[in-house]
Amino acid sequence: MRRPLASLIAAVLGLLTLLSAPTAAATSPLALVTAEFRKTSSWESGYQGTYTIKNHSRTALDGWTVNFSLPADTTVSTHWDARLTRDGDRYSFRDAGYNGSLAPGSSTTFGWVAQGSGIPGRCVVNKGGPCEEDSDITPPTVPYGVHVAAVEGGTLTLAWTASVDDRSPVVDYEIFVDGVRHSTLTGVTSHRMTGLRPNTTYMFQLLARDLAGNRSALSNPVRGTTGDLSPPRTLPTAPYVDMGAWPTPSLATLASDSGLKNFSLGAITAPTCKAMWFNTYDPRTGWAKDDIDALRAAGGEVKVTFGGAGGRELAQNCASVDALFTEYDAVVRQYGLRYVDFDIEGPAVGDPVSIARRSAALARLQQAHPGLRISLTLPVTPSGLTPTGLSVVASARDAGVALDVVNVMTMDYFLVIDYGDAAVQAAQATVAQLRSLYPNRTDAQLWGMLGVTPMIGENDDHQIYDQADARQLVAFARSRNLGMIAFWDVTRDRNACTGHLSLCTNVPQSPYEFSRIVGAYQG
Repeated sequence: MRRPLASLIAAVLGLLTLLSAPTAAATSPLALVTAEFRKTSSWESGYQGTYTIKNHSRTALDGWTVNFSLPADTTVSTHWDARLTRDGDRYSFRDAGYNGSLAPGSSTTFGWVAQGSGIPGRCVVNKGGPCEEDSDITPPTVPYGVHVAAVEGGTLTLAWTASVDDRSPVVDYEIFVDGVRHSTLTGVTSHRMTGLRPNTTYMFQLLARDLAGNRSALSNPVRGTTGDLSPPRTLPTAPYVDMGAWPTPSLATLASDSGLKNFSLGAITAPTCKAMWFNTYDPRTGWAKDDIDALRAAGGEVKVTFGGAGGRELAQNCASVDALFTEYDAVVRQYGLRYVDFDIEGPAVGDPVSIARRSAALARLQQAHPGLRISLTLPVTPSGLTPTGLSVVASARDAGVALDVVNVMTMDYFLVIDYGDAAVQAAQATVAQLRSLYPNRTDAQLWGMLGVTPMIGENDDHQIYDQADARQLVAFARSRNLGMIAFWDVTRDRNACTGHLSLCTNVPQSPYEFSRIVGAYQG
């Protein structure tokens, strides 16, 4: 069919008009660029922030800028991967050149350190729309199910259900006690609250914080009441176990076979200002904790010893009271200790600087752990403590340390003397010395703070402390109600052998014969 001429002319004119009309503007890639803010870490006085710029368009992006404002109490101190200009509270970051070109779908990040807690506002990316919408500003959920899971004397254990966040992991929890922030915890949903007053009711609340620094609201308050803070009884017997022996002694097996319940574990030493089990294992990893827990489950207890003849005590290596306290505290917390022992001998017993540092740290340790019982193990002669040993006790007293036991090592006199008689003489002489240091205490109290620790069998000076001597000490301990008796060490008693003194007693005996004699003493 043929068209009318007028229709044909109109169609041609329409086509020419269409071809000659301006082309519609293509969507600018700048409108498809986003910038997302995050706090990557934060602290009391500031935080570290980042913006991630992403190109969502189908074309490459050549250059970018991010502009935002900060509150008057917050400023940028340092920055990286961007060039910064500032006009009052307005901060303008543009690419650093090497990161300005972004292929479709790619992204880059720049960051800064803020002094203050204010977060960016009125953010604009590439002179386009606002960019705060993509920032992580949503806080985690409020911790719930907060409750007191356990009460143990002056401690309370809090537990709760973990919070969740819409984007980033929950970094930590802040605990508030009676409305005051008490501590910040990472990666846990329970916490043992120590240092609380006995027979006291406290109110606890928690909040959660995510990776961007957003904090949840406080949880509903929960109340808990501590119990009596009655200190544990002095361990009447706590023979030493060399935890560095090979194979490592099993405490539960030693207890089962020997009849003993309690042990002094040697030793925490210090190759540097860092607590280590006999210079080898880090106690912060909980080395031997399973074994200690098994002994406690069977009704036993441990006293961890610091120092000794086989290594340096921490006070000799740590340069400050703060550093020393931190190391002591880490061991006490890791093993939940109620008893600690400090074996001060060799050069350490005559070093006034480390003695004073130790005394100050031990006073702080007892403040942090009310009821913690501290013993000092010191060299002695049949005439009593040496003058330097006596100064160790005096220093602890003057620093405010409440000593549980002054434990004297009745061994290695390098004298031809009956070692059973010498142990009794050393005990009597030491109590006379303690009477001069603690003039307000009764004789019963002074005997109650005395410990006596011989070396069973052959001593290093080749003199002998035999089973009759052990029975003599037990009888004497009963007559005076001694605070503690012990010996070095249970593994040698177990072996009942002749050989090297680190392994054997070198006297005729049955396995654990000394342990059964000493274990009969109940205080």
